[in-house]
Amino acid sequence: MTDLLETVVENREMVQPHHANALDVTHGGNVMKWMDEVGAMAAMRFAGEACVTARVDQMNFERPIPVGDTAFITAYVYDVGDSSVKVRIVTEREDLQTHEREQTTESYFVYVAIDENEQPTTVPELTVTTAEGERLRREARAGENGH
Repeated sequence: MTDLLETVVENREMVQPHHANALDVTHGGNVMKWMDEVGAMAAMRFAGEACVTARVDQMNFERPIPVGDTAFITAYVYDVGDSSVKVRIVTEREDLQTHEREQTTESYFVYVAIDENEQPTTVPELTVTTAEGERLRREARAGENGH
């Protein structure tokens, strides 16, 4: 069994001019791609199998990430089905000089674990053994349901 906190994956992407739109902020498609990659890593870390994106629930772009700032992306598994893995993914804008961070984007992705024949395969049970894990799971479930 895998504990929720063992599924946490964090990554940073430096926003370069080629990631930007005409307003010199990160193009939303780049943010979504980075989130999908980090989310898939969390799902695979949990499942111990390759995982493919099955669904993207809401994608809320709350504020932009300017060129020169960093996209700080955090993902973790908060719920599972037979072969499905639900992952909460949060992106923050980070100024590397001041260490200031603010949330820019949040979403909930569902991945499906697949075997060597690219067929859905079962995933282990998710355990939550700490207060921090319980807090993260509550936040994810509340956000998934729009609260």
